[in-house]
Amino acid sequence: MKHFILAVGLLSLAGTAFAEGKSCEELKAEIAVKLDAKGVAGYSLEIVDKDAAAVGKVVGTCEKGTKVIVYTK
Repeated sequence: MKHFILAVGLLSLAGTAFAEGKSCEELKAEIAVKLDAKGVAGYSLEIVDKDAAAVGKVVGTCEKGTKVIVYTK
């Protein structure tokens, strides 16, 4: 029974960490690494508010869904 309670406690902590999401700068850096690895050049990644009008393609969501990362070439 102690193991079950410990497992439930750990899972609830892990769930909280996933709900927080990644920081925008961290996610932007990860996306940039993936684009660079594919040989993409001449692009920009911009962090904007979710409700703001931005030109480009949304490639990520961060800060609990309040901001997005927009890709433009």
